[in-house]
Amino acid sequence: MWFMVKPVTVSIDVPQARERVYDFLDVMANHEPFTNHLLRDWELSGPERGVGSKARVSVRAMGVTDTVDIEVVSAQAPERIVERNVAEKAGRTAEGTYTLQALPGGGTRISFEYRWITAPLADRLTAPLARAFIRRTNEKAMRRLAEQLPAVDH
Repeated sequence: MWFMVKPVTVSIDVPQARERVYDFLDVMANHEPFTNHLLRDWELSGPERGVGSKARVSVRAMGVTDTVDIEVVSAQAPERIVERNVAEKAGRTAEGTYTLQALPGGGTRISFEYRWITAPLADRLTAPLARAFIRRTNEKAMRRLAEQLPAVDH
C-alpha cells in the first residue's frame, strides 16, 4: 500500500514585525546559524535572496549522512517562502514552507511546514520516528531563529 508521510508544522511567536522577519529569512545565508545543529558545511549559490537562492548542505540524521540541495522555489513578500530540498542518497524530495502571520498585538507568528513530496521507503516505514525527529529538530531551529532575529526597534 502506498502512502505519504504527513507534513510536520512547528510555530513560534516573535516580537519582530512580519516584514522584518521576512527580510531576514529571505537571505539564504541567514538560515545557517539557526539550522546548523542539523545542516552543516553550507555552500551557497545563486542570488543572495529570493527565488533561485540555493544552498548545498551536509546532514547527519538518524545515523545517516547525506548531502541536501535546498533552493527557494517561491516567495511572496512578506508572507511566504517555499524551499525545495532534495536529499541525494535518501532519494527524498521535500518542501519547507515558512508562513509569516502578523499578530494582533504586534510581532509575528512564524510557522514552518516540512512536507515530503517523494518519501523513500525508509521514511514511510518509520513515519512516526521520522516525523518526531523532524518536529524536534525544527522546533529547535525555530527557537534558534527567534534568538537570531535582529532586535526589535523601540
